[in-house]
Amino acid sequence: MADAEPIRVRADILKKMLDHARSEPRTEVCGLLAGRDGVITHIFPAANALASATAYEIAPQELFRLFKTLRAEGLTHLGHYHSHVASENVPSPTDIEQAGYPDHAYFIVSLLEGALKPIRAFSIRDGVVRELDVVAIEEA
Repeated sequence: MADAEPIRVRADILKKMLDHARSEPRTEVCGLLAGRDGVITHIFPAANALASATAYEIAPQELFRLFKTLRAEGLTHLGHYHSHVASENVPSPTDIEQAGYPDHAYFIVSLLEGALKPIRAFSIRDGVVRELDVVAIEEA
């Protein structure tokens, strides 16, 4: 994913990310994002194994199950998402350190009241963070 490249996401997936975060306002939520032809068309919510308001982790067995589902459905893993319950939606030092997919988008949902951009996406490569332009598309 080039640094200046926008990330295209179906509008309903953006809504589902926000709804997931709002459904658990005291715990960071998380999940995988997938699609075809570079467009995120599917969301796979996951349990936060840490049950924490300040960190998240997808348990290895659940991650394995999710990747198996992606392959079975012919989807490409394109990104991850998680929420920040009480802070801005920019990658934390932990988010940056744990970013293990340099070619994927990292979406962060902010639950802060009045956030100008409640959903933002980032490229995180070798510790370098660049915000991506999120382009919402309607389902064809």
